[in-house]
Amino acid sequence: MSEAIPNLISEMQSRDFKHIGRTPERWIWFEGPLKTVAGDYQCKFTVDPTFFSLPVVSLKELPPELGPVTPHLGSSGWLCYLTASSVVLDIFDPIGQTLKCLAEAERVLGCILKGEMVEDLTEEFLVHWFSQFCVFDVQNLKRGEIPAFCVISQRGVRTPVLTDNINRTVRRIDALNFQPKRQMMLGYVVRTVAQPRPNQTAWPPNSVADILIWQRELDKGCARKIQQRISEAYRQKHADAIIFIQSPTLNYGFQVHFDQSILSDEKFQRSRGTERLFSFRITRLAAIRIDEHYIAQRSIPSMKTLAGFKIALVGCGTIGGYLADLLSKAGAGTGGGKLTLVDFDRLMPENVGRHCLGLRYFNTNKALGTSIMLEFDSPGISVRALEVDVRKAHLGEMDLLIDATGEEALGHWLTANYISSTPMLSVWVEGPGTAVRALLKTAGEGACYRCLSTHTRVGQFPTVEGGVPHVMAGHGCEGLYVPFPATVSIQAAALGAEMALAWANGKASPSLRTKITDSMFTSATPDCDPPKVEVCQACSS
Repeated sequence: MSEAIPNLISEMQSRDFKHIGRTPERWIWFEGPLKTVAGDYQCKFTVDPTFFSLPVVSLKELPPELGPVTPHLGSSGWLCYLTASSVVLDIFDPIGQTLKCLAEAERVLGCILKGEMVEDLTEEFLVHWFSQFCVFDVQNLKRGEIPAFCVISQRGVRTPVLTDNINRTVRRIDALNFQPKRQMMLGYVVRTVAQPRPNQTAWPPNSVADILIWQRELDKGCARKIQQRISEAYRQKHADAIIFIQSPTLNYGFQVHFDQSILSDEKFQRSRGTERLFSFRITRLAAIRIDEHYIAQRSIPSMKTLAGFKIALVGCGTIGGYLADLLSKAGAGTGGGKLTLVDFDRLMPENVGRHCLGLRYFNTNKALGTSIMLEFDSPGISVRALEVDVRKAHLGEMDLLIDATGEEALGHWLTANYISSTPMLSVWVEGPGTAVRALLKTAGEGACYRCLSTHTRVGQFPTVEGGVPHVMAGHGCEGLYVPFPATVSIQAAALGAEMALAWANGKASPSLRTKITDSMFTSATPDCDPPKVEVCQACSS
């Protein structure tokens, strides 16, 4: 891309930018005007010579009409004009993409000068915060005092932790490879109506005084509450305190070190009251969230998760094992909900090739092994394993029953015994991995699993054109089995998880869904809502 640089320099010069040379990081350095309807504003404009990163734009002087805290402007005039993850840079058009970035910087600056927010950039504050991280495991964030402690990594790094349930959080922290040593501290949550923005004159804050001066520009009421909480912690003679600030768009915080002051030892000894309080050093913090709600909700922000539901999964074999993991990732077993796993079978070496559990679980009950895996990966999850035949199990109250056994006769039994009180989702593999299917039966006139079997016997709702082949493998004492790879099991589990989430979000239709997994076959039935058989032995009342 070096051959493009001379042409880029010519293009920038034609726009009244002067080529200064290279920055210490070897970026191409220009200085010139950002042109807006309010006037021209001189800036430093630096370009990555490989053209993989966004150009960096910094105003040389802040417009006098702007206040000390301004959206999209960082300390030293750094302008946030694009979010890197929101654009794809075209390295084969380096000049064109650079000029587009320049135009976008001019547009954003024009919005700032008119007092307008650019919605795509409303959360760029953490770029300016230059923070360390704290671990955040709070399910119900409320104002006031909150349990906090410090953990120490194997490298000796001390990390603050905020929680509303110490026992749950300790289990999660143990999974993060921190040393057992912990030090309790005081934590407070305060709320603000102001969106955080960096101060243009003194940044970043390094002391309590810096924090309070900055916060007074944003929200005077919040600044008063912060000072009160710091004073309270200091009077209680704590070594450290955490102040965690809830803002409308994001949460951030800082740690006050009462054993560190910006004053010399002599001045500190002479100081009293607020002078001493304002002198304490702070560490800026950003939250690394490990709370159950965030983990499940982050990937599906517009959907309801499975948190809070009581879900029973029957069958923890090649489909059910993967499905249990996907259900947990979608929130099952959290938020007051419970995930019940039912299977009487044990994991044997021949199962490992297409099961989520490995050889370390040899001869372990599949439901128990899967529950151990989930508890290890998601400490605090509410999961129980029933190591029995489901026909002898007491499943208790359920919001959703899932059959992942693939056994048709058992599916009929489950339908007959539970469908009158519980929605039921059946997931299975067709033939030797030809396709995967799932059927959701809820209250209403839709087909149950038994109804679908009745339809199938008379040739209705076929899976693929020409029919599903019948293939068996195995010999000797191993016994016969249907061969298909783990990829098919995973696709069946994914279909089941998708339909469980659809159910949680009130979208039961289409109730029968099919995914073809063998490209040699063509789907014979689109996703649809099969009707209930008029006199079904399983679901007719």
